[in-house]
Amino acid sequence: MIELIEQNAVLQGFIDKWLAVQPQQRIALAFVDGRRYPGHVALAALEQELLGAAYGIREPQVAVAKLGWWAEELAGAAASGGRHPLSQVLFDDERAHMITSEVWLAPVLAAMSQLEQGTAADFAGQIDAAMPLHGALAALETAWWYGANASCEHAARVAVLNHLLYALLRLDSDAERDRLPLPMARLARHGLDRTQLRGSSEARQQAIKAQLEDLLASWSASAKLAGPLSVFRALESRHANKLAQRAVRSGDALATLQAGQPRTGLATALQAWQAARAWQRQRG
Repeated sequence: MIELIEQNAVLQGFIDKWLAVQPQQRIALAFVDGRRYPGHVALAALEQELLGAAYGIREPQVAVAKLGWWAEELAGAAASGGRHPLSQVLFDDERAHMITSEVWLAPVLAAMSQLEQGTAADFAGQIDAAMPLHGALAALETAWWYGANASCEHAARVAVLNHLLYALLRLDSDAERDRLPLPMARLARHGLDRTQLRGSSEARQQAIKAQLEDLLASWSASAKLAGPLSVFRALESRHANKLAQRAVRSGDALATLQAGQPRTGLATALQAWQAARAWQRQRG
């Protein structure tokens, strides 16, 4: 019994890390019950673990080591049941065994290949650069929620846009990294260099708003793409889209992004309910 309690506490720790990044998902959990759908929640926590390794670790060799461990874990979990608490939950579900090893490994391999990626030339280049990792995560998630035949085109695009918005709100703290949240063409157009990204200026404000306008246009266009969204992906995307809309209209776009928006209340609950209804309809 003590061992089971300890295992549950460790598992909850990984879920809490995901919820710390996306606190609005606590409301979604009212519609995706973790007791009935533990793998759905574990998969979201696994995605956060992989993204944390891909973007949150400053030393590439440390990130490679962590991602290499995950590659080994996911490659063998179908046979062994897994060593990590998240993979143990996932591979205890028949869904995991209906997804090919290539789909499980694709996000890890994509994360490793993009670790030393530099700043993209333009906005389209940012989308292209982020797509291998976030598209692979979307493909895995869509297969888990809806089956291997469901299109992940829509999920992949909004996953990339969510990532680019999150990267933008870290603009000042990530100004020294090789991969900047603003593409080179936008920096040049507004006369900005790396050192100027850390301080507020009219040029930086205009560059951020231009980036937000491109993101919002891409969000609007993504609605025409094929494929369903998981409840968590739909809520994340709607939350990020609304935040981008608030920021582009504000006097200080970056401060608005960093402040975020309320994660509770009727609007968020309604969005989560709508996403859950769409999920249940898609499942038939």
